[in-house]
Amino acid sequence: MTLHQALQQAAAQGLARLDAQLLLLHLLGRPGTDRGWLIAHDDTMLAPPLRETFSALCRRRADGEPLAYLLGEKEFFGLRLQVDPRVLVPRPDTETLVEWALELLQHRLAPRVIDLGTGSGAIALAIRQARADAVVEAVDRSAGALEVAAANAHALGLAVDLRQASWLEGAQGPYELIVSNPPYVAAGDPHLADLRHEPVSALVAGADGLDDLRAIVQAAPALLAPGGWLLLEHGWHQAQAVRGLLTAAGLVDTASRRDLAGIERCSGACRLELG
Repeated sequence: MTLHQALQQAAAQGLARLDAQLLLLHLLGRPGTDRGWLIAHDDTMLAPPLRETFSALCRRRADGEPLAYLLGEKEFFGLRLQVDPRVLVPRPDTETLVEWALELLQHRLAPRVIDLGTGSGAIALAIRQARADAVVEAVDRSAGALEVAAANAHALGLAVDLRQASWLEGAQGPYELIVSNPPYVAAGDPHLADLRHEPVSALVAGADGLDDLRAIVQAAPALLAPGGWLLLEHGWHQAQAVRGLLTAAGLVDTASRRDLAGIERCSGACRLELG
């Protein structure tokens, strides 16, 4: 079987051409940017063991397993992160949260930041990469997720204080920024079937999807520095509810930001400045 035939077989299995090309390049030990190489070498023979492995990868992808898990990595905010089924796959929309965070930290020297439910470490590491002076903590209740985050921090050479905890449990403020992309999917959401390969603990938060958001908003104000901000990612229809939670908690300047699709994806507010 040639490389061209292998890609044809993948297409017959229902795979998008780009997915099939990236899987094949990964199997051949070539970078994902080498799609042109595949075209130039489409008559190259694929050895039987590699052909069998490629077919298995294609079956897993056709079954809905995230491409990032099959490749073992995902790019986020310019960082190449290791990912596996212990963590949620970082989404491009979460970059909206990082961009907002960096705007708020722009004029703060050596800010203290804590990322809640860090998963792969995506948010914490993106902030640390952009702000070398920031003191960044990252917590997760999953030991497996922290192992992934620690591996990413080591590979990128970024110092982040990783700790196992549930949200703000054991946190020692004050923080200039508390940031989180917590679970926010309702338990009965029909779209959960499409996410079955990702950790349910990183997705589902009670009957209305707001349980973890409520817990964070309740605990955060006492740990924010005056003028410090709490930023949260949430579901496409939850912005109004989250803004209400933030206001009820006594925070001010409540606002939301839209993601790449124009959906209100993040909401935040700050603790009132003293004086």
